[in-house]
Amino acid sequence: MTKKSATVLPFMKMHGLGNDFVVLDARDQNIAVTPAFARAVGHRRTGIGFDQLALIERGPADAHLTFWNADGSTSAACGNATRCIARYIMQETGQRHLHLTTARGDLFATDAGGGLTSVNMGQPQLDWHDIPLAEEMDTLELPIEGAPVATGMGNPHCTFFVENADAVPLEQFGPRYEHHPLYPERTNVQVAQIVGPDHIRMRVWERGAGVTLASGSSSCATAVAAARRRLTARHVRIDLDGGTLQVDWRDDGVWMTGPTSHVCDGVLTAEFLGAVE
Repeated sequence: MTKKSATVLPFMKMHGLGNDFVVLDARDQNIAVTPAFARAVGHRRTGIGFDQLALIERGPADAHLTFWNADGSTSAACGNATRCIARYIMQETGQRHLHLTTARGDLFATDAGGGLTSVNMGQPQLDWHDIPLAEEMDTLELPIEGAPVATGMGNPHCTFFVENADAVPLEQFGPRYEHHPLYPERTNVQVAQIVGPDHIRMRVWERGAGVTLASGSSSCATAVAAARRRLTARHVRIDLDGGTLQVDWRDDGVWMTGPTSHVCDGVLTAEFLGAVE
């Protein structure tokens, strides 16, 4: 929330492939987000609605980003929101390359041309302790039915490789594994179908948000899992419910490229802010 003296709070609505965000720019004002505030704004009937809320603040580099899920929990990484905000700052400043900081660490974004934006989501976390999992085990084949792969991208991921991703009832499947005891911080859940050596069809259940049309960090985790399993090359096209991302696991990190959209600008009213307070 804002300082008590504020009467309205400007926001931006953005999305990457239907993975939608409310973005607050706190570089020139004081905005303190609480879990209750995130839940109120995230409600799709009584608030604005989002998969994640993102806060832009001044930092040691071009900007610092912080993310909240719709249930009020926080996330260290959000790839599509990072790309959306990077595009916004590039258009604002004329820069083609950005250095952003997050709880995940330093992220680097670039204008990929043709309206596309790329972000380096950093190196994947492959050790059980870093993801984190509840106990030591092989992250390439978890002792769960379906033998999913565990990957960390600043948040935990559990990737199942299936014959037909569209046939999986994700609304029931996702929460079953989001709260699996092997994941003490819960997990994002992906169902991924190998279409070809450089092509994956993937659907996602995001912790704290549910079924989403796309997820950047989930796409990165799925690409890493497929490459580790030797199911694909390290550069793949990933088709999500909301569109297509290109993911390239390079020596310097996992790069993700795709379109973004800045939908509208608006304000949260004093009435709404007062009710949350």
